[in-house]
Amino acid sequence: MLFKNSSAYKFIKSKKFFQAKKIFIRRIVIYGEEILDKKFNINSMKKFLSILLIMLFGLTAYAETSDCQEQILGYENMFCEKGAANSKVVILNICNILCQGNAFRVVYDCKFQSECAKAGDKINFTVPESIYTQEGTLLIPACSKVVGTVIRIEKQRPPNKNARVYFNFDCLVFPDGTSVAMSARPATENGELKENGWHTAGKLVGSTLGLGIIGAGAATGFAFIPNPHKFGTAYAIGIPVGTGVGLLVGLFTPGLKYHAKAGESLIIVLCNDLALSKQCSN
Repeated sequence: MLFKNSSAYKFIKSKKFFQAKKIFIRRIVIYGEEILDKKFNINSMKKFLSILLIMLFGLTAYAETSDCQEQILGYENMFCEKGAANSKVVILNICNILCQGNAFRVVYDCKFQSECAKAGDKINFTVPESIYTQEGTLLIPACSKVVGTVIRIEKQRPPNKNARVYFNFDCLVFPDGTSVAMSARPATENGELKENGWHTAGKLVGSTLGLGIIGAGAATGFAFIPNPHKFGTAYAIGIPVGTGVGLLVGLFTPGLKYHAKAGESLIIVLCNDLALSKQCSN
């Protein structure tokens, strides 16, 4: 089977091959005339047969090349995931192409912790469910693997800045072991992974309440010393001071590390077109 980028295909399409065909045809005519005139010998017959075989092989290869050219059979659409900029899929006779901007869901194989990772680490993900087009064409079978490379980690830092992790998903491995290179990133703003706003808010609330309780306790202790009857005044001073200090501590300390559990899902979006081999539905 010959493809457009193969050297054999380029040779068959070249002017040199066309000129060689003309020369072969002329020689076949000459040797054919010699045979008809009964002027041929064994060498002439060998040359005639050799050239004829070469021509037949060339024409067969050319016909095979023509039959194996890429042909667009139609266009289909993926089911849209959050963050997808495209849903178009090109259906060819030899492969399917997921266009840039398509997105699909993967899950972590193992837990991930930003403080334990570094740039260059390979992280494995799994496609949890088979991915079909809306028209029913199987694109990626369930249990296919996606390999992500950590390309950058920004550690958490004050004031309350969460850690950020950047991935490039560079390889898709099918269940049969075949693989294809790809380029994708998390379908998030700026392609970064970090703890969500609820976790950050929880940190602030925890810090505020924690130090507020400490302030209330301190106020109770101080109220007993000079006058055990002045609890109201002590609480009025202690609780606001404690919660205020707690809020400031929460705001100006480093933010949260990025953690993900095994099985936690993540949507990735393609940075380039992805050509996939034809898959058979079981």
